[in-house]
Amino acid sequence: MMAAVKQTISFEDFEKIDIRVGTILSVEDVAGSDKLVKLQVDFGDFRRQILVGLKKERANPQEIVG
Repeated sequence: MMAAVKQTISFEDFEKIDIRVGTILSVEDVAGSDKLVKLQVDFGDFRRQILVGLKKERANPQEIVG
Protein backbone atom coordinates (compact mmCIF):
# COMPACT_ATOMS: atom_id res chain seq x y z
CA MET A 1 0.00 0.00 0.00
CA MET A 2 1.42 3.38 -1.01
CA ALA A 3 1.04 6.49 1.11
CA ALA A 4 -0.70 9.48 -0.42
CA VAL A 5 1.56 12.17 -1.91
CA LYS A 6 1.79 15.12 0.45
CA GLN A 7 1.53 18.74 -0.53
CA THR A 8 4.78 20.40 -1.66
CA ILE A 9 6.32 22.97 0.70
CA SER A 10 8.19 26.13 -0.24
CA PHE A 11 11.99 26.24 -0.26
CA GLU A 12 11.80 28.78 2.57
CA ASP A 13 9.93 26.25 4.73
CA PHE A 14 12.35 23.50 3.68
CA GLU A 15 15.30 25.56 4.94
CA LYS A 16 13.73 25.51 8.43
CA ILE A 17 13.92 21.70 8.65
CA ASP A 18 16.81 20.10 10.53
CA ILE A 19 17.53 16.82 8.72
CA ARG A 20 20.42 14.70 9.99
CA VAL A 21 21.96 11.45 8.78
CA GLY A 22 23.60 9.10 11.24
CA THR A 23 25.27 5.71 11.40
CA ILE A 24 23.47 3.00 13.35
CA LEU A 25 26.03 1.53 15.74
CA SER A 26 23.89 -1.10 17.45
CA VAL A 27 20.41 -2.61 17.61
CA GLU A 28 19.12 -4.21 20.84
CA ASP A 29 15.80 -5.82 21.75
CA VAL A 30 13.64 -3.96 24.27
CA ALA A 31 12.62 -6.36 27.04
CA GLY A 32 8.87 -7.02 27.14
CA SER A 33 8.17 -5.44 23.75
CA ASP A 34 7.13 -7.28 20.59
CA LYS A 35 7.69 -4.18 18.41
CA LEU A 36 10.46 -1.98 19.84
CA VAL A 37 14.22 -2.09 19.39
CA LYS A 38 16.79 0.32 20.82
CA LEU A 39 19.21 1.94 18.38
CA GLN A 40 22.50 3.65 19.20
CA VAL A 41 23.04 6.23 16.43
CA ASP A 42 26.20 8.27 15.78
CA PHE A 43 25.53 11.66 14.17
CA GLY A 44 29.20 12.66 14.06
CA ASP A 45 29.26 15.35 16.72
CA PHE A 46 26.93 13.48 19.10
CA ARG A 47 25.31 10.09 19.70
CA ARG A 48 21.70 9.37 20.45
CA GLN A 49 19.66 6.42 21.72
CA ILE A 50 16.41 5.98 19.80
CA LEU A 51 13.52 3.55 20.32
CA VAL A 52 11.79 2.44 17.12
CA GLY A 53 9.01 0.00 16.24
CA LEU A 54 11.11 -2.06 13.85
CA LYS A 55 10.54 -5.70 14.79
CA LYS A 56 7.43 -6.01 12.60
CA GLU A 57 9.18 -4.25 9.68
CA ARG A 58 12.28 -6.45 9.38
CA ALA A 59 12.89 -10.14 9.96
CA ASN A 60 16.42 -9.30 11.17
CA PRO A 61 16.69 -5.78 12.63
CA GLN A 62 20.49 -6.28 12.97
CA GLU A 63 20.81 -5.83 9.19
CA ILE A 64 20.49 -2.03 9.55
CA VAL A 65 23.69 -1.73 11.61
CA GLY A 66 26.32 0.32 9.79
